[in-house]
Order: sequence, then C-alpha cells, then structure tokens
Amino acid sequence: MSVSRPVSAFRPCIDLHDGKVKQIVGGTLNTASGEADLTTNFVSERTPEYYAELYKRDNLTGGHIIKLGSGNDLAAKAALAAWPGGMQIGGGITADNAGAWLNAGADKVIVTSFVFSGGEFHRANLDALIRSVGKQHLVLDLSCRKCPDGAYRVVTDRWKNFTNLEVNAAALEMLASSCSEFLIHAVDVEGLQAGIDKELLQLLAENSPIDCVYAGGVASFSDIAEIEAAGLSYTIGSALDIFGGKISYDEVVKRHREHVRK
Repeated sequence: MSVSRPVSAFRPCIDLHDGKVKQIVGGTLNTASGEADLTTNFVSERTPEYYAELYKRDNLTGGHIIKLGSGNDLAAKAALAAWPGGMQIGGGITADNAGAWLNAGADKVIVTSFVFSGGEFHRANLDALIRSVGKQHLVLDLSCRKCPDGAYRVVTDRWKNFTNLEVNAAALEMLASSCSEFLIHAVDVEGLQAGIDKELLQLLAENSPIDCVYAGGVASFSDIAEIEAAGLSYTIGSALDIFGGKISYDEVVKRHREHVRK
C-alpha cells in the first residue's frame, strides 16, 4: 500500500521503574514471578527531570515517559513538569485518567492494556478514550512478539501475554483512524542491543498509514539508517551512552537534526 508519513525522527525515552530511570530488557518484567527474573541494563543516578530537561534543551518532542508498574506517578509528573507539552506518557492509562495526564503536561497518552485485556481487543474502551481526550492526543502501543506461525501479535501484561490482534496491514489500517500514531516495540529484541527486527520494520514501513515509532534492538547507526530509510520514527534506550550504552546521544541528536532538515 502507499503511505505518507512525517519525516523519520528520533524520539527520546524515560523508562521509570520504582520511581527511578532504568533500562530493562523487554519481556523480563514479570509481575507473576515477583520480578525475580528482571534483567536490568541500567539504573540512573540522575532524576527523571534531568532527562526531560536534556530533551527540552535539544528540542526533542514526542518522546516517551513509560511507567513500568506502580510507584512511578510522582516521578512521571516531575518529568512532565520539566518539559511540558514535549513528551508523551504511558503506563496504566485509562479513559478515566487520560485527561489528568494531559493536564499534568503530557502532549499525548500511550495506551495498551486498557484497549487490550484478557487477550482481546476492546473497541468500546478505545472509543471511550477518544471521547475522553480525542484521537489527536492518543498513541496506540502495539508492541508485539512473533508467534510460532510467523505472525506478529500484540502482547500485554508487561509483554508476557499474546492478544488476538495480529499486527498486519488490515489491523494498522483499522486502528489508524482512531489515534495519531503507533508506538511499536519489537519485544523479542528489546533491550538486547543486538540489532533491529528487520522483518517487523518492513511490515510497518509498508503498511502503517500514520506515523509509527519503532523501538527495539537498535545497536548502531547502521540500524538507525535502516529505520530512517523505512520512513519510521524511532526510539533508543539501552544502547545510548546516557543509559550506559555505546551510541553517542549527542551524535544521534545531530543526525536527527540533519535528517529532519532534508
């Protein structure tokens, strides 16, 4: 299909766990096990506000603050206050609290579990969110894993449980009219810094009618170049030097500025 999206852009992130900025390997955050299998790549000594102020300094908009579990509301609100209107918020968002997060300074809310629960897609809940904040303030998180049959399906409950929604051309077309953009983590490679999921990248590039932010596995500027060529925006976590990785944050920002000027 023919798609027309904004120019690929770098989207920064602030992942919060127990009120601290962390980078956690996707799929190891498990409530059922009491998080005994949690694999953490990085725990920052810096506050969430520090990172938000950094992104504000560099005029990076559309970044993601993700609350991984409970105990993160105060940290999230502090980050939003440091870069009001500059970042999105995800984690426990519902039709009842979405408006409050926008009032706290979020540009958009990112939603997964409220729309996908019990393994199913709930259209009524999505409609309730649209009535609450409008689709222009809504980002659908369609983070997914590859099934044995080769299909990518949305996963929930900290990326542990498969839903009945396959990420394909039909689903992307259907959901595009109900939100402003998609955020999609390639969960199988998330946090591993071992390269992107090229098959998923191609699927999204060919079929997403709206801006789609890819996340997962970015390990080099070569990976970034492939995402840019595919016309998707992207986020980088553990691989950035500000989160203990080897990719220069400053160089990514420089590349981003040069790319969006083209």
